[in-house]
Amino acid sequence: MIRPDDDMDTRPLAEGGASARLRAALALGTSPDPRALSALVERCAVEPDFPVREALTWALTRLPAALTVPALVGELGSATAQARSQALHTLSKIGDRRAWPAITRALLTDADDEVARTAWRTAAALAPEDERPALAAVLASQLGRGGRETQRSLSRALVAVGEAAVPVLLHTAASAPDPVVRGHALATERLRRDPDSGFDFAIEEARRIVALGGDGRRPAG
Repeated sequence: MIRPDDDMDTRPLAEGGASARLRAALALGTSPDPRALSALVERCAVEPDFPVREALTWALTRLPAALTVPALVGELGSATAQARSQALHTLSKIGDRRAWPAITRALLTDADDEVARTAWRTAAALAPEDERPALAAVLASQLGRGGRETQRSLSRALVAVGEAAVPVLLHTAASAPDPVVRGHALATERLRRDPDSGFDFAIEEARRIVALGGDGRRPAG
C-alpha cells in the first residue's frame, strides 16, 4: 500500500514560476498519489497564486477523503490564516460531513475576514439539520461585520442554512441596537425570500426601512 509519508519528489510544487507550479499541481491531480498529500496541504498554506491554489485544492479532492479530511482538519488550527482558509475551502469541495465538528465557533468568528467567509460557506454546506439552528445563531452574531463582500458572503451562508435561520434573522432585524446589523439582517431575510432580488438591492432597501424606523415586518414610519 502507498502511504502519504512514503518518499516522493514534490519539489516542483514550490519551484519555478506560477505556470510551472500550476502544471505540477495539475499533474498530481491527474495522477493522484497519496504520497503527495503532505506536500499539497503544506503548499496550500503558502502558495501566492490563486489559480495554483485552486489546482492544489483539486488535486487534494482527487485523493481519498479518509486521508485528506484528517490532514485538512489539522490545518484548521494553524497560525497562518491562508492555511486555515484554504483548508476550509478544500473541505467544502470534498463535502465530507465528517469534517463538520472541526468547524468551530472560533473559525466562524475568525478575525481574518477570508477565513471567516470560507468557514461560513463550508459550515452552511456541511452542517447536519439538527445543528443548523445553532449555526444560524453563530452566523447571526456576525451580521454587520466588514465591508460589502464580507456581508454578502454572510448573507449567502445564512440563506444556505435555510429555515433554521429565519427566527434569528427576524429577531435581529427587530431588536438589534445597531442599525447596520438590523439592515443586514433585513437584507438577508429578503434574499432568503427572494433570491433573485440581489444583495445590493436588498441591502439598500433594508437600509431605507431601518432609517424610517421599520423592521421589515410592519410598515415603516
